[in-house]
Amino acid sequence: MTYAVRYYTKTGNTKRLAEAIAWELGVEALNISEPVNEKVDYLFLGNSYYAFNIDPEVKAFVASLDKEKVGKIVNFGSAAMLNSTYKKVKAEADKAGIPMDDREFHCRGEFKGIHKGRPDDRDIADAVQFAKQYK
Repeated sequence: MTYAVRYYTKTGNTKRLAEAIAWELGVEALNISEPVNEKVDYLFLGNSYYAFNIDPEVKAFVASLDKEKVGKIVNFGSAAMLNSTYKKVKAEADKAGIPMDDREFHCRGEFKGIHKGRPDDRDIADAVQFAKQYK
């Protein structure tokens, strides 16, 4: 199996999860400003809610993906108030013609003092366990 890990973050929470997942998979976690140029079976895409939606940069990144290079998108992320971004990312992936994996990882993230310290060590360990399913 081949993997890529890309993430979008404003607070650093999702970057921490991306780095843990990438470490487990033996790849580098890169910001979504870095295109996916290689063919991968799984693209792990980290993101979160901002103003009740995924960021326009995430939408543009998904739209830029080459469906011949990306087998499936695996959604992961953190958020202080809302849960999964899966449906929002899937809507964009559907437009790009790229399937989404049914599994995803989500945990709480700290924002303005809410869920202080999250993602914590347990969340990071859970993200690593999640990534192990794909090996």
